Order: sequence, then C-alpha cells, then structure tokens
Amino acid sequence: MNQTRTFLIFALLAVAYMLFMAWEKDYAPQPAAAVASSSTSATPASADGSVPGATTAAAPAAVPGTAQEASAQLITLTTDLLRLTIDTRGGSVVRSELLSYPSVPRTKKDPDPAPVRLLDDDRAQYFVAQSGLVSNQGEAPDHRAVFQAAQTSYALAQGQDELKVDLTWQDAAGLKVTKTYTLKRGSYVVALDQKIDNGTPTAWQGNAYEQLQRVAPAQQHTWWQNFSDPSSHSFYGAAWYSPEDKLSTLPFADFAKKPLNQTITGGWASMLQHYFFVAWIPAAQDANAYTTSVINPDTAQPIYLVRAVGPSLNVAPGQSLTTASRLYIGPKLQGTLDAVAPGLDLTTNYGWLTVVSQPLHWLLSKLHGLTGNWGVAIILLVLGLKAALWKLTAAQFRSGAKMRKLQPRVNALKERYGDDKVKMQQAMMELYKKEKVNPMSGCLPALVTMPVFFGLYRVLMESVELRHSPFFGWIHDLSAPDPFFVLPVLYVLVMLATQWLSPSAAGMDPAQQKMMKVMPVLFGVMFFFFPAGLVLYWVVNGATSLAQQWLITRSVERAEEKAKAAA
Repeated sequence: MNQTRTFLIFALLAVAYMLFMAWEKDYAPQPAAAVASSSTSATPASADGSVPGATTAAAPAAVPGTAQEASAQLITLTTDLLRLTIDTRGGSVVRSELLSYPSVPRTKKDPDPAPVRLLDDDRAQYFVAQSGLVSNQGEAPDHRAVFQAAQTSYALAQGQDELKVDLTWQDAAGLKVTKTYTLKRGSYVVALDQKIDNGTPTAWQGNAYEQLQRVAPAQQHTWWQNFSDPSSHSFYGAAWYSPEDKLSTLPFADFAKKPLNQTITGGWASMLQHYFFVAWIPAAQDANAYTTSVINPDTAQPIYLVRAVGPSLNVAPGQSLTTASRLYIGPKLQGTLDAVAPGLDLTTNYGWLTVVSQPLHWLLSKLHGLTGNWGVAIILLVLGLKAALWKLTAAQFRSGAKMRKLQPRVNALKERYGDDKVKMQQAMMELYKKEKVNPMSGCLPALVTMPVFFGLYRVLMESVELRHSPFFGWIHDLSAPDPFFVLPVLYVLVMLATQWLSPSAAGMDPAQQKMMKVMPVLFGVMFFFFPAGLVLYWVVNGATSLAQQWLITRSVERAEEKAKAAA
C-alpha cells in the first residue's frame, strides 16, 4: 500500500482513539451497584466519615488542617521501602512515603529528591487509610478513638525482616483493643490485626471496618495541558474487586450519583491514581459490605470515602478475638500484585487495550531483564515485531515499488481521462490487474501495527516500571516527552524519506498531495508531547521499514533491469 494510504489510516485511527479516550473519561457508563446484604450492620457514612450505629464515646473526627489534628500524637514506621506516619487518634495511616520512588527524576543537581508521598494528611492532598470497630451495644474504638503507643519512632533494623508495632486502647469497663501493624522487608503490604480482649462481664458484639478517605487531586483543565500531561489520561477514583464482577471503578465525579452498596466475599477496595494506589484487602473468607459516600459534598473540597465493613463479631466475657486485614500502599507493579490478592493486577487499567497492552508489557519486561534498559527493550521489541511481520510488509513494499514504476503510466491515464474519475479508476484497475499489482496489499500490516502502537502508548502511560527510566544521553525519562525534541525530528526525517520512496496516490488533486507532504511534520509536532519511549518505538519502526522498503525497491529495480537485459 502506498504511503498516502498508510498516513490516512494512521491519522483516522489516532483521531478516533483520542476522541474515544476523551469520551470514555467523561461519559463511560459505570457498572450498576448491587444492593448490600443484610448480614452485616453496615450503613452509609455520616457527614464526618464515622460509621453510624456506633455508640462509642470517642472524640469527634478531626478535620484536616485544624488545631485538633495538630494535637494528635504521630508515630513513624520505617522499612526499606516505606516510611509510614500513624496518627494515634484512630491508629490511622495518615502519611506514606515510597522510598524507592523519587517524586521527580534524579539529576546531578538533585541526586536524592523527596520520595513520592501517597497518603497525606495535608488539607490540600488529604488521603488517609483508617480502620476501627463499631458496636450498637457498647463502646468500641473507631477511627476517632485515641490509642497509645510505646514510642514515637520504629525502624526495621539491619538484618531484621519484620517490624511489628502495637497500638492499644482500653475503656473503664475492661474492653481492650490492640491494633498491630506488621511490615516486612521488601514489601508494600501492611498487615493489620485488631485484637479484642473482652474483660467486661457481658458479651461484646460489633463489626470491624476499613476505609479510605481522600480529596480529589487537582487536575489540569485546559485541553492542551490534558493532551501534554500523561497523568491526565489515567483513572482517578475508587475501585473495587469481586470474584464475580472483577474490577469495577467509580470516578470522583460519580460518587454522589452512583454510590456503591454491595456485599462481596474475597474482594478489596482501593483508591487509584496514576502509577500508584492504596487498597484495603479484608480477609478472603469474610463477607464485607462495601459502600462509598461523599463527606461535606457542598464544600469546595469534598472528601470521598470507600469502606469495607466486616461480618458481625461476638466476643464472650473473658474471651478474645482477632480480625485481620491488609493494606497495600505502593506502585502498580504488574505481574506481582495478583500474588498479593486476586485481581490486584487490574489496578493497572489499560481499558479496552488490555488484550494488547498486557502481552506487550510482559514482553518488554522480559527484554528489560536481558538488557537492563527499557529503551533498548523497546528497540528489541520493534525488531522482533518487524521480523515477525517481514513477509507481510515485504509484500506491501514490493507492491509499492511496482506502483512507483507504474507512476508515469498512471500520470498518462490522468491526462487522457482528465476529470472523468470513473473511467480513470477503471483504467487504473485494469493496469494494476495487468501488471499484477495489488494497491491494498499494505492495509493488513498497517492494521496490525496500529494496535501495537496504541497498546504500547498505554503501557508507557500507565506502567510505573518505565516512570523516570532513562535511555541514553539526553533522555532521562522514557515516560516523559523528549526534552530536546530530537526523536520527533528524526521521525519527521524518516517519514519524509519514506514518502519520497513511496508512489503518490493516483487521482489525488494537488491540494491533497500538499496535505500529504505536510502530514509527517504535523505528526512530528504531535510527537513533541508524546512519551519519549513511544516516539523511540515509532522512529525505530519507521527506520527499519524505510531500510526494508529501500532494499525491496532496489531488488525490484534490479530484477527489472536483468529482465530487460535478457530480452
């Protein structure tokens, strides 16, 4: 197929894909929420985020940024991967720093930038993980109760693989609750046990719950900023998993319109954002009531909540009972998350391109394991794809080379038939049939290449493994645009050379021909704002195609020269 048709296919698919992404982000329907079972005592959240039905005498919930919050005691837990800050009011995780992920790329001027802070108790970025107990018959420490800790700082010692921290709460009647956080070396999973020791003369009944509260992150608003910012295409909001329905999502804009109210066994609830997420994972055997709500919806910065309330608990006098859950705070590391909990790998949401993007990520990961460089892995991926499609693309280029040789005869037909396009097309078809040229032979390679292009686009946009990954020289981050636009310029040069080797489309008027000549420049400008890794893929793909096209064109010309000499 000639280069004109390739450009048109690419342009149409690119525009359609961008429009679909914009539509899906704003208008895609969300799954209907199922009605919660009555087996638990879960009810929607109250205005302050507490769980209605509790009769505890705990202090009111702290509002972010107030003096009440400042008076709470904070304790720090540090491992090789995480630095957590826990508020003794509720034993909530109010800050988390991912020590292996700098907030900005490392440079010579700033070799050790601050780590990514995912959970944060700052009012503007408020995002916390809370847990507690509720009871309709007596006191219970919810996420507003004040716990006690033995010290204010804990760290994983050299040679130590596990860090345990106890927080305790006790009322005057003899009910004691111990929250135990367990962190392990090399893991982003935080285990939480809530042990209930009933020292009262009566049985204690209630529920354990876990919840996430956060404000919606500030988003860019102009179309140009959204186009140039990779994070603008990522999903932000709540997500939950059930074995029956798999992953379901709820963007912040739909919290009030489509609240979740569903009982799930073997699921989890999370808040997703670009590259990172936080998820509560209850015990797999327990049926939990999952709900969402909006706290202070009429304010300038409402708080969005997703909660899981466990089954009813009954602790006899003098007995104890322990509930267990886990909290994941970290990156979307594909291929490893399903080992933490079923379906957790789906937090890297490729949308309808999952069937293409997941295999591409797996293949890139294997190539990266061999090379140690994601840019080199992308180059090897291109070479592998070109090798697999060699025969298919060879047919395309042979057809193009023959059409290029036929161009003078096509021009003669244009002069003969003038504006009679019907007769012109009929004469061209007869010419192609006589010379055994198929002008549509290049459509299949283009249709195969485009899904790979868009699938890799999603991989580079969503895969945290490529975040801040350097290539060589001036490219320090393959997930960000080329800072000096070298790769987009190379792409333009490659496409202009490819266009020169390709036959022009017969029957195309001068204005259309001028437009086709300008298209490589237009796409080059668009690539100024694409991730460098994606442009690297397209430059290498175009350069290898150009080399293949030149070789096949030369072989066709030599074959014709030999045939003429023999005649």
